[in-house]
Amino acid sequence: MDHKLDFAREERTGVAEAILGSGKSAEQIASIVETVLSAEARMLITRLDPEKARALGRFGEQVRYDALSGTAEVGVPRIVSSVPAVAVVAAGTSDMSVAQQALRTLAFFGESATLFADIGVAGLWRLTERLEEIRQFPVVIAVAGMEGAIFSVLAGLVRAPVIAVPTSVGYGVSEGGHAALSSALASCAPGVLVVNIDNGFGAAAAALKILNVGRG
Repeated sequence: MDHKLDFAREERTGVAEAILGSGKSAEQIASIVETVLSAEARMLITRLDPEKARALGRFGEQVRYDALSGTAEVGVPRIVSSVPAVAVVAAGTSDMSVAQQALRTLAFFGESATLFADIGVAGLWRLTERLEEIRQFPVVIAVAGMEGAIFSVLAGLVRAPVIAVPTSVGYGVSEGGHAALSSALASCAPGVLVVNIDNGFGAAAAALKILNVGRG
């Protein structure tokens, strides 16, 4: 066994350890899954490609894979809250894989969220017609590539903290998500928190910590 899992992390920090699928072989990931299931524990795998996911088919329903987000839940599913506490705002359809990663992460921890899809600022009316709904949430995760303009726009319109997730969607100077990341970091709107490019998991973890503090 070439791994040592941190099963106490959720109790210690509020967010359980997640396993990064990229950079690991299918055999290594299967070994980790066996350890998790043997301990009757739960685990989230991120950045898991379909080929490696197929290699986990022998575990049946104990591993539940979602191809869009590249995530897999391992172990017994947690009951998800019926009251959404997080708004996940995706600027474009191309940003949906990262938005879905955030949604899946929240669900893994028992938090439901509401997705507001394809409401980027290139057609500002798409955002403004959903704005009153978004304002009802205590935490907002905003997912956008290109120039990432929605981060500042949202933070200037809602009371909730806005967690910005720049995505690698874009081309030319926007390629790789660096323009969106710079936009998020340089925002003049207060209350924008920024995670790394394509890091839907990190945004969900930040949202969970905010919610946990608020709930005492």
